[in-house]
Amino acid sequence: MQVSRSAATEFRGRVFAVLVLLLAGIVSIEQASAAEPSGPRVLLIHDMEGLSGQNDPYTFLYGHPAYPKGQALLIADVNAVIAGLFAGGAASVVVADGHGSGNPGPDILVDQLDKRASLVSRDQPFDAYLDLAEQGAFDAVAVVGMHCKSGSGGFAAHTYTIGMKLLVNGHSITETELVGLLYGRAGIPVIFASGDDRLAADLKTMPWLQYVTTKKAKSAADAELYPVAQVHEAMRKQAKLAVQRLKSATVMKPEGPLQIAVRAVPPANMRWLKVMPGVNYQDETVSFVATDMADAYRRMRPIVTALSFSFSDAELTAFKAQPNASDLEFKGMEELYRRWFAAESGEAATVAAPTAPAAKTQYHGFH
Repeated sequence: MQVSRSAATEFRGRVFAVLVLLLAGIVSIEQASAAEPSGPRVLLIHDMEGLSGQNDPYTFLYGHPAYPKGQALLIADVNAVIAGLFAGGAASVVVADGHGSGNPGPDILVDQLDKRASLVSRDQPFDAYLDLAEQGAFDAVAVVGMHCKSGSGGFAAHTYTIGMKLLVNGHSITETELVGLLYGRAGIPVIFASGDDRLAADLKTMPWLQYVTTKKAKSAADAELYPVAQVHEAMRKQAKLAVQRLKSATVMKPEGPLQIAVRAVPPANMRWLKVMPGVNYQDETVSFVATDMADAYRRMRPIVTALSFSFSDAELTAFKAQPNASDLEFKGMEELYRRWFAAESGEAATVAAPTAPAAKTQYHGFH
């Protein structure tokens, strides 16, 4: 079992990877700034698809019976990394949710979180990838439980959401690289990551990372598990090294303008955009030029929302298989007509809103 990469044996590959990104204009070399005298402030962003001990793809689906097991696996990985970060000299560790399962509460089990760390909590929704990337807020970022990019063949492989690839200057990137590019704007490097073996291969573009392989992917829905205790030990060791080697980390700071492309892959499609005026569409891909990575991210998100409309085919297939599908379909059409008539009669405000799920009182990242 191999759970970490050797800096000595991969030196040539690291140099080559950085040169490729430099030539592509995706990164510019910038040394991480010196941390506070008391130690670096680390932001830990977690996802839920790259956890150790996890080979069930429903453990990260809120509402599924397997989800509580995923929460238990998540807190165990996060606490192992937190322990390593503090052992390496971190002054503080703040945790943010990069998964966004739809849970009205945190995905992470807060009552079991290492007491030395804290969970980001705000009254208003915020995006863990963008809204915390402020100059001077943190000295480094660690990402835990991440997944490889779409098309890499790893466990729960996707980029940002299912059914898409994200390309920057012609290069398909992972979500970990996306975090690196967004936080790089503020001079903050990503120094640690964990996920499956396919993500390890994807992240040869970030050779300065201290990386821990949590499992070996067998398919998008299965993985060969490594002994969890050994993975956690590797997490503590590599997270410690990540803090100690902070000054040698590379800040990913792309120079604008950036060529951005969002490409639909199964089970999604964007064919309906082909005839929409003003959209630069070709071969299941929408592209645009962004001034910087924050601009790219903000403009990408509406495209992702539009992309999700194509998922309705799968949802309708399951819906129509229900014994009362016809009745529900009629009730839906009846409600549509009711809202139409009310709007045309100037009575839209009188239309009863559907029962909403319990409102969140606090937000911890994605929502």
